[in-house]
Amino acid sequence: MSASVRAANLDAQALPTRLEQLLGAGGRMQMAYAWHPQPGRTEVRYLAAPGPRQPFELWSCRADGGELPSLALRAPLLGWYEREMQDLYGLAFRGHPEPYPLVVERSAEGTLRAPLVLPEVSDPQVQLLGFGPVRADVLESAQFLFFYLGEAIVHYLPRLFLKHRGMEAKFEGASPMHGCVLAERVSGVGSVAHALAYCQAVEDAAGCTVPPRAKRLRVLLAELERLYNHLHYFGQLADSTTLKVGQAEGRLLEERIKQLAGRLTGQRFMRNLLCPGGLRRDVAVPVDLADTLQRLRREVESYLAQLERTTSYLDRLLATGVLRKDVAFDQGATGPVERASGLDRDLRRDHPYAAYDELHVPVALAEEGDAYARARVRAAELRAGFDLLELLLPRLEHGPVYAPCAPEPLGFGLGWAESPRGSLYYAVHLDAQGMLARVKIKSPSFSNWRAFPFTVHQTNMMDYAINEASFGLTIAGCDR
Repeated sequence: MSASVRAANLDAQALPTRLEQLLGAGGRMQMAYAWHPQPGRTEVRYLAAPGPRQPFELWSCRADGGELPSLALRAPLLGWYEREMQDLYGLAFRGHPEPYPLVVERSAEGTLRAPLVLPEVSDPQVQLLGFGPVRADVLESAQFLFFYLGEAIVHYLPRLFLKHRGMEAKFEGASPMHGCVLAERVSGVGSVAHALAYCQAVEDAAGCTVPPRAKRLRVLLAELERLYNHLHYFGQLADSTTLKVGQAEGRLLEERIKQLAGRLTGQRFMRNLLCPGGLRRDVAVPVDLADTLQRLRREVESYLAQLERTTSYLDRLLATGVLRKDVAFDQGATGPVERASGLDRDLRRDHPYAAYDELHVPVALAEEGDAYARARVRAAELRAGFDLLELLLPRLEHGPVYAPCAPEPLGFGLGWAESPRGSLYYAVHLDAQGMLARVKIKSPSFSNWRAFPFTVHQTNMMDYAINEASFGLTIAGCDR
């Protein structure tokens, strides 16, 4: 394990005290997961982030009795992680505020889908609307339950995990090299970010050093992925505000970035290139890439300016779906969503990886926490992405792009990346044969879906689609 992570073994009774110390110092939990280091033995690991540029903390706690104290009342973002461990590992968490199943329910007959648990409603005028899981267009499957009175949404409940794919379990028994192929397919629109976080976890376990050119090319790919994701976001946001031309323009610009990525790597989602140790092959960067990016930047700037001049677009975003700063912190919001609520966090700057330590990464912030703030943060990140690529291209000196990377048996590694949607972590455990024994994925949409309902309660039906689009959520990133 690298020096960027401090490990500690804790007993169950020490967990609440350690959590209070972390929160009191301004730190935040990131995730928790269970695994079986040995047959018949269960261990829960908690990942904590004390602050920028400070090493992460990894707390290990044995749960052989099958029960631990819940930390969800003090760190609500852990609520879903604890319920996930309850469903998939049979653990119990004392004092959990929401003890019902999240993903699946265990029964004597086998494993069943999680039952629907609805809040009690005393007002007979409040109606229930179930929307999904089949939705129009190419949207992913999910069910949304609205308790409403007229146009007012009294309470909102998203029912996710309808197509839970068990991606983490698919890693088990695979080789570290094969695991990269799986990581790229956890969430298609985040293929580079997932592969990058996974590869860095394996490299952490192996203690290998990636060549400088490979590190810089990884940044190139990651920022291209950020550009096309944010352009897709603006196209979706324009569509939700009925700007069909704005939607088409955003999708066209997104397509141009994807075509550029395809010409560079041979694959529009830039898959099958990253691997533990660097890259599978070198990337031939064309001499006119800087000019191509400048032309694209001018088109993007024109597009963003047109959106900003459209009053019907602005009117629908302002004061819509407000996420307060304290709620964003408590519920674990991440990426542009948390930064639009005033939380100044970005892994590229706070815990630099790849070649980000060679670059100045500007972090865009807003305080309002509404849909317009989220759009402004992403617009600023688009501009910053072009700036980073402009700084990076002259640094792409020739050299090797791969170094041997063979993790030691029974090793452990942690990797991370700031994906277009926020912080992404991979924890990798190796077995005695050097194969993958456990891979834990902390995806940004898993975090942001938890925070999203707090912006829907007590709002109205007309704003819902705009609010959801402003979060830029994915189901695949959640139902991993």
